[in-house]
Amino acid sequence: MRIAVGFQAHSTMAKGRYGRLQSKKWSTFTLVLSMLFMLIVVLLMLLAFGIVSLPVITDESSPNDLSSFRRGTVERTDGFGDREDQWTEVISWEPRAFIYHNFLSKDECDYLINLAKPEMVKSTVVDSKTGKSKDSRVRTSSGMFLKRGRDKIVSDIEKRIADFTFIPVEHGEGLQILHYEVGQKYDAHFDYFLDEFNTKNGGQRIATLLMYLSDVEEGGETVFPAAKGSFNSVRWWNELSECGKQGLSVKPKMGDALLFWSMRPDASLDPTSLHGGCPVIRGNKWSSTKWMHIEEYKV
Repeated sequence: MRIAVGFQAHSTMAKGRYGRLQSKKWSTFTLVLSMLFMLIVVLLMLLAFGIVSLPVITDESSPNDLSSFRRGTVERTDGFGDREDQWTEVISWEPRAFIYHNFLSKDECDYLINLAKPEMVKSTVVDSKTGKSKDSRVRTSSGMFLKRGRDKIVSDIEKRIADFTFIPVEHGEGLQILHYEVGQKYDAHFDYFLDEFNTKNGGQRIATLLMYLSDVEEGGETVFPAAKGSFNSVRWWNELSECGKQGLSVKPKMGDALLFWSMRPDASLDPTSLHGGCPVIRGNKWSSTKWMHIEEYKV
């Protein structure tokens, strides 16, 4: 009888421990399942509100097979006028260069052009010794500057630039509006400075956003002659002028914005950011440039 009772007691205790272990396992499983469910709900909410987006892979070829990656974005209602679907295309890593398609609406492009037209003058370049503007045959366009935050439409565009580049609005110079007629161009140059005078305000230029305000029938490409990669793998290769085929080139398209970095992630200057504006062969080219510095640029 003692053996039977002892065995029964031991069996009861074993069942109790087993039950508690099973209960603990189910409790942990339920907790993990609940957390996973909550994570899915939060992710769906973020997607619904457009706070995050999912990448979309395409089959389009590009330099180093990089531009086949598209970052899909949700259509926004901010700004002036309606914009088509926006997406980002990687075109180069040396230099780091990206196209934000449909960055501006047609109404915004027309607004900037009409705002600038009455004040257009012959374009100049910066003198590295004095920091003042001077005429140069390497740049034959006409242009003008818009004061940073000039009006609400300009401010909205500048805010959008800051959101896209992660560079504060205060680090940017005012928008420069440029007009190239047939035969006009800008020879290859760097946007960064090699002197101390021009870096006193805001430090070095770190990046440039070039926004195309019009289409160009022929010519007018932005060319990077020192870029590394397969130049002829861009899908628009057959549409480029002879100048455009001298390097990695971007063909102007109204509303698109080209972001390229003059400095590498290690803060060294990037010589592959050498770039120029090819001569316009047919049509007119309107563009807007935003230069951004590593520190606050006082205007």
